[in-house]
Amino acid sequence: MTAFDKSERLMWAGKGSAYAGSFARLCTHPVSRLLDAAEVGPGTRVLDVGTGPGAVAAVACARGASVTAVDAEPSMVELAERAAPAADVRVAALPELPFDDGEFDAVVANFVLNHVGRPRMALAELRRVAKPNGRIALTIWAAPRAPGQTLIGRAVEAAGAVRPPGLPAGLAPEDDFPRDEDGLAGLMEAAELREATCATLRWDHRATADEWWSGPASGVAFVGQLVQSQTASVRTEIKRHFDLLSSEFAGQDGVLSLPHAALLAVARR
Repeated sequence: MTAFDKSERLMWAGKGSAYAGSFARLCTHPVSRLLDAAEVGPGTRVLDVGTGPGAVAAVACARGASVTAVDAEPSMVELAERAAPAADVRVAALPELPFDDGEFDAVVANFVLNHVGRPRMALAELRRVAKPNGRIALTIWAAPRAPGQTLIGRAVEAAGAVRPPGLPAGLAPEDDFPRDEDGLAGLMEAAELREATCATLRWDHRATADEWWSGPASGVAFVGQLVQSQTASVRTEIKRHFDLLSSEFAGQDGVLSLPHAALLAVARR
């Protein structure tokens, strides 16, 4: 594992329930399109990598697929087992999966490539476990980030938060890639995947301000770790700025409508 991978493991340790109650619902938006891209239907042997609380696995099971799901974080696996009781759910992580070459008709990874230290190596492993001509479909967050994705970060910056030295700096330059349609499709081609295509998905995620704040308040993801690492007074300032800035997205019912953008890519082995 790279230093980035190790920091990701620590960052997400024990965070399954906190994630499920905050950002998880956001990440379910592309699930149906992801499974459509992978041609998942009755009898499909599908591997869901980085299943989190199991949303993709549950929908794939409902389609009649034979589902195996893995996640690096045990607290996520526990939730996924409950969400998709018909699936074979295990603790496992990229870049080494405990499966034979060509074991699956389709492999999907919903917002997983954002969390690995060597994306090319991870894609090579997804390719390995897919059967010849099998489909690999995945999503990642797009860059530049949409306004809904920057809300919490703007509050952090406005409060003058200082990044502690213990938080990861991101991928090494040689491992990173452009987070746009050409960049993701090119990464798949570099991993020897065929017929790679990529599209941008845009949607407004509706959530209450309390729900959206609960993620960083509970230390979920990088931004949550950043918030929790601050002094009590700075955390109070972050929340104050969050309350002010979130009004930009609030409707008449008080619910936030947060614009997001993601990339959906698919290719064949």
